[in-house]
Amino acid sequence: MTPDDLSIDYEEDGILTTKQTDKMILSKGAWVTIIFKYRSWIKADQAYSDDKFTIRRFQKRNGEYVPRSKFNITNAKQAKLIVDTLTKWTKE
Repeated sequence: MTPDDLSIDYEEDGILTTKQTDKMILSKGAWVTIIFKYRSWIKADQAYSDDKFTIRRFQKRNGEYVPRSKFNITNAKQAKLIVDTLTKWTKE
């Protein structure tokens, strides 16, 4: 398995409840950091949510990637605020 194989797709009762739509590998090595773009299934609406984002860290142990931590970005407004802040800080 490689970092390219890692996914957050999750199926429950035949429904893809977490649907990964994109990803960017931020770092590779013994620790892998990936930001995923995804949508969650909203059972009441029978539809997928707006885009959400999550940053996940995996540790490679015995040839397998083990999830170690995550940070969820729940909406585009929060994502934009993070991007704006990082952009500002990296210009200083």
